[in-house]
Amino acid sequence: MELASILERLDLAQLFPSAQPLEVELGCGDASFLVEYARRHPERNFLGVERLLGRLRKLDRQGRRAGLVNLRGVRIESAYFLEYLLPRHSAEALHVYFPDPWPKKKHRKHRLVGERFPELARAALAPGGVVYLRTDEADYFAQMTVVFDASPHFEPVETPAELAGLTTDFERDFQARGVPTLRAARRLVAPAGVAASASFTSSK
Repeated sequence: MELASILERLDLAQLFPSAQPLEVELGCGDASFLVEYARRHPERNFLGVERLLGRLRKLDRQGRRAGLVNLRGVRIESAYFLEYLLPRHSAEALHVYFPDPWPKKKHRKHRLVGERFPELARAALAPGGVVYLRTDEADYFAQMTVVFDASPHFEPVETPAELAGLTTDFERDFQARGVPTLRAARRLVAPAGVAASASFTSSK
């Protein structure tokens, strides 16, 4: 989709025909996970965020071919999208699968899931929302665990079996080469007296 502005938060009611719970994949890659997940769950809306145009076009092409009215894509950097474009507390889940590991020590500051990420996720998620993480990099997985364990606002939870069974093309390639998937999930702890949200909001 074309953004009318990169300075104002999205109006989700203008993107989807139905007001339904929203899930976001940050870095939707080859689109294989998100298209299949959206196909299985027409009762939810899905946004794929990707900076590479070719990958986003693949998401759009596959979504249209499958007739998915609950799937949209946005071309922009994931951290910027979370901080400035996604309406606050609008997402039921954030999916971060195999982000760029930036393996060199001097480049690790560029990793998406760094020290600031839990606070960005906290602002994006509805009460009770969940961050789902996957990587093949042990060092990056350790960093993901450390930054979330340091936040008092998240608690570890299990990844549902259905979700764990939905793999990306990249992931299947890793597994065929004997590279294991490292997986974690963290749920936003709702403040006392606040129930988990069941639908998105278009407030800015």
